[in-house]
Amino acid sequence: MLTLRLSLLSIAVLMGGCSLIPEYQRPASPSAAQYPTATQAATSSDDWRTLFNDPALQQLIDSALINNRDLRVAALNVEAFQAQYRIQRADLLPAVSANANELRQRMPPSVTQGKALINSTYSVNLGISAYELDFFGRVRSLSEEALQTWLSTEEARRSAELSLVANVANAYLTWRADQELLELTRDTLAADERSLYLTTRNREAGKSSALEQAQAKTSVDSSRANLARYQRQVAQDLNSLTLLVGAPVPESLPARPLASDLVRQLPAGLPSDLLQRRPDILQAEYKLKAANANIGAARAAFFPSVSLTANAGTSSRDLSGLFGGGSGAWTFQPQINLPIFNAGSLRASLDYSKLQKDVAVAEYEKSIQTAFQEVADGLAARSTYQQQLQAQRDLVAATQTYYNLAQNRYQNGVDSSLTFLDAQRSLFSSQQGLITDRLAQLVAEVNLYTALGGGWSAAESRVQ
Repeated sequence: MLTLRLSLLSIAVLMGGCSLIPEYQRPASPSAAQYPTATQAATSSDDWRTLFNDPALQQLIDSALINNRDLRVAALNVEAFQAQYRIQRADLLPAVSANANELRQRMPPSVTQGKALINSTYSVNLGISAYELDFFGRVRSLSEEALQTWLSTEEARRSAELSLVANVANAYLTWRADQELLELTRDTLAADERSLYLTTRNREAGKSSALEQAQAKTSVDSSRANLARYQRQVAQDLNSLTLLVGAPVPESLPARPLASDLVRQLPAGLPSDLLQRRPDILQAEYKLKAANANIGAARAAFFPSVSLTANAGTSSRDLSGLFGGGSGAWTFQPQINLPIFNAGSLRASLDYSKLQKDVAVAEYEKSIQTAFQEVADGLAARSTYQQQLQAQRDLVAATQTYYNLAQNRYQNGVDSSLTFLDAQRSLFSSQQGLITDRLAQLVAEVNLYTALGGGWSAAESRVQ
């Protein structure tokens, strides 16, 4: 028993072991120190609730975060990798188990050289089995790799959540834009039908030509085709939004005009902020740390591995004497495994681990470059869309004036209906372009929000 106690004490002393994991150093950022467009300092207290000013959109995002199946799968993956980490971490400590055995054996007369005998043996034992003493940090390296992999899946979940918020917002804004285009098309169709009616009457009275009547009929048919197209798009937009939300979209959803302040501008910080804000960059870095830890496990495989099996208990031929005096028994069985020849398998495993780390470094740098490009594109879009929208509003105002003058001149018989129909088409086209440009501007703001890694603080509690 004294020997067993000394052995268990030795385990406690040696459990710390050493580590062959290379010292981790974060790769230098391959992006520039500044974005091409000057920006303000980033705030870290905003989230999507303060970004989106539409209560209907906030309600849909809330529902999506609860019901979306893709996000649910991502959350379950995090729990699965957390369980794998706990399994791997458990190997750092010996597994102590207790067992009780009974053995009854019949010996035939041919063996006993007499009559048949039945022997019975009872035993109770407490001990550890095949516990690896982590002298060179192999088990600890594998545990570190499992930890970093788990943390990478948590960042993948955050990335999925961020993408879901942006996708719901974009789907909702597209739905609202197509609804406004549908209403505009209905109004245009009604105006075209009135023009056709007037042109037909003038044709019957000999005041207009067949060409003018055909032109008016063409405008009606074009508006009817646009009406069917936007009706289809609105229905498909609603189906896409329902899939993202994961639940039926309420029919009585309050609607705000697309021209209102639906999405507020989010200030962007320096490129270095992305390293702490973008979940995909954090995910890539955790994968890099996992690959770095795997090198330590591959290095430790070159050294001897020591495993230990030890137990203590009592054994007796009779059940009544199981805990009697003189029935104590113990086993101490250390085992050393020294790799001698493996045809280069261990060297190849180490080389593979190093190559995997190189791949992870490249993926980490690529994620930074992609983030920088997405933010730069978003900032460029923000500055140019403001100018484009103002120009489009001026165009709508000018075509509205053109339409009013053409209508007045047509009704007074000064101009033919061709000029009036041209003004009507120009007005519809400019109004349609204004809705499309406003949608593009809002989507660009949402995409910039995604590119910045969200508006919330990236400082969250992490498992150390």
